Amino acid sequence: MSTSDYDPACLPDLLPIYYRRLFFPFSQYYRWLSYGGVSKNYFQNREFSFTLKDDIYVRYQSFTSQNELENEMQKMVPNKIDIGAVYSHRPSQHNAVKSGTFQALEKELVFDIDMTDYDDVRCCCSAADICSKCWTLMNIAIRILDRALREDFGFHHLLWVYLGRRGVHCWVCDDAARKLSVAARSAVAEYLSLVKGGEETVRKVVLSDPIHPFIKLPLFLLVILSVVERYFQQYTIVDQDILGSKESVDKVLALLPEDILSFPDLAVSYKDEKDPMKQWDQLCDLVERKKSNSRKGGQYFDKEIMLQYCYPRLDVNVSKGVNHLLKSPFSVHPKTGRISVPIDLKELNTFDPFEVPTISLICEELERPRADEAEEDDKKDKENEQEAGERHRIRDYKRTSLAKYVKVFDWFLEAMARSRKGEMLKKSDLQMDF
Repeated sequence: MSTSDYDPACLPDLLPIYYRRLFFPFSQYYRWLSYGGVSKNYFQNREFSFTLKDDIYVRYQSFTSQNELENEMQKMVPNKIDIGAVYSHRPSQHNAVKSGTFQALEKELVFDIDMTDYDDVRCCCSAADICSKCWTLMNIAIRILDRALREDFGFHHLLWVYLGRRGVHCWVCDDAARKLSVAARSAVAEYLSLVKGGEETVRKVVLSDPIHPFIKLPLFLLVILSVVERYFQQYTIVDQDILGSKESVDKVLALLPEDILSFPDLAVSYKDEKDPMKQWDQLCDLVERKKSNSRKGGQYFDKEIMLQYCYPRLDVNVSKGVNHLLKSPFSVHPKTGRISVPIDLKELNTFDPFEVPTISLICEELERPRADEAEEDDKKDKENEQEAGERHRIRDYKRTSLAKYVKVFDWFLEAMARSRKGEMLKKSDLQMDF
């Protein structure tokens, strides 16, 4: 069965298998959200939200342990899992605490990038549809934001997650990120936001002089050259063919200052050229000559066009809210059946969203016989029931194509654990110095 064979009508039958056969990585999931027991009741005070069959929405779920979380998910079989904030009290008891005392205290700094926000600059697909051409936009977004969050803000623990259909999330899990106020989260999100304005806004990127501080950084100029320019010509000029029709050309020209746009030969001077790359070069050369007579700017026109077509488009409201719910990694997308999986940035260029396993695929993989199973089954018969059950669960998990994505999650958790250990050693050394 290929990933395209998923039938949404079968989801109610497949989800119990997904949760009960340990496809969902409960152990790693608990390790992640416990953060090494950073403080008492940290996991217990975390909100979870479940969307059940028939769109029944259950908020303010909380659990005291991994076992309780596991048992409840196997019992409720949620179609979707959302993660919320760490609160001052257990979310499941929020109605029992004094009014005004139930407060969201911490949450990961999160970023949401949805392909539908690029509909004005992609011709290959629209709405929830994606293809290999426009998926390039997600690669660009991940590379730019990952660099900025690490190098400009000093964050280290970034978990990038494919959502199973048309977008990605970034979970910034550093202690400092989780403690950020709403104002600080808003400041980070605004700093990273260059594409602004709704459907009615034509020029969504305007680089004033002096230029935006993010762009002015030498490292980001390097990113402009090595990321945006590296992808821009192939993605925008060739794949999206933005100079291939009058309608698409008009959209590009509309991004220029009015007095440059008014030159009568601007729209026709390069049209005799058939090569799209040379068309773009000729347009840039022409505007470069005309802009010296412009009173309304235009000095950054090429960067503005590249950024408008390629720069990450962020939902600032998702990032700034501490109590904002966000789809959990390893949820199953009900429309596509694909698992929401971590992305290995070392393999970003080869990551293919269409190769991410569906729930139907991993359930089929579970039933495929293995050459070494007969010997394993003989050994299993000699073990006690509890040990056999545990071996069976471990074997199930490693037999599916989900295993490599869980491994990416493991690497992420190991890096956080090493960092925590290093911080503890530093504190211990400081105390010994006194």
